[in-house]
Amino acid sequence: MKNISTILSILALVLIGVLFYFQFSKAETKKKVVAPADKNAPANFAIAYFDIDSLQEHYEYFKDVSGDIKKKENAMNAELNDLTNKYQRTIRKWQEKGNNITQSEGEQAQREVGLLQQQYQQRKGELEQEMQKLQVDRMTELRKQVEEFLKEYNKSKKYSYILSYEPGFIIYYKDSAFNITGDLISGLNSQYKEKKK
Repeated sequence: MKNISTILSILALVLIGVLFYFQFSKAETKKKVVAPADKNAPANFAIAYFDIDSLQEHYEYFKDVSGDIKKKENAMNAELNDLTNKYQRTIRKWQEKGNNITQSEGEQAQREVGLLQQQYQQRKGELEQEMQKLQVDRMTELRKQVEEFLKEYNKSKKYSYILSYEPGFIIYYKDSAFNITGDLISGLNSQYKEKKK
């Protein structure tokens, strides 16, 4: 899913780049002013951006979410370690009996060990699904908060597009005059503090 959004973002940026090229490549002495087709559309085309890394580093909600996910991950690992230890204790118990084990006890040992393996795999799968759902839910909520804030924020700013930037993304130049990361972090943190009260 992340790859699809990255591909769509790259495609959008390429198309925007092509539009900019066609717009500014003609060196005409006379500039024509064309009224926008939509009367509500802004006459000036401006793109703003925010840094994903800075948002993740300074947005309190993201920090709290990361902490919650880390706690859940630690609890999951502790539970899986307990199951592994139980499995190993069972194997050691049967190994200590060594050659003094009867055929029925051997069959019982195999069933017990097999059952423990099955329980471990099942629980591991359940915990991984819970973790994945938690991550998806929290990241969906984060994206929703950012989108809602930017919708309100842009009512007065009138940007045509607001993009997210992360290192490695194909943007060769970014004008810091259009960096709204500070506004975004400050606004989101204010909203989050109000919700926590």
